[in-house]
Amino acid sequence: MRLHRTGVKQFHHPAVGDLDLNFETMQLNADPGLALTALSAPAGSADDDALRLQASWAATRDQAKTT
Repeated sequence: MRLHRTGVKQFHHPAVGDLDLNFETMQLNADPGLALTALSAPAGSADDDALRLQASWAATRDQAKTT
């Protein structure tokens, strides 16, 4: 089985719609079989805007819990 280490993954979020996110997967040598995958969107893209919108919702929700 060959694993892709970089590329684009497509997601659908019910609130912000379709997202195309870049990914990079790094093997964790200290623990064989485990990997870390980082997802990102190009700066200024519609996908970046959608991620920022989601982050602002999470920050608003977290702040509401502390007040």
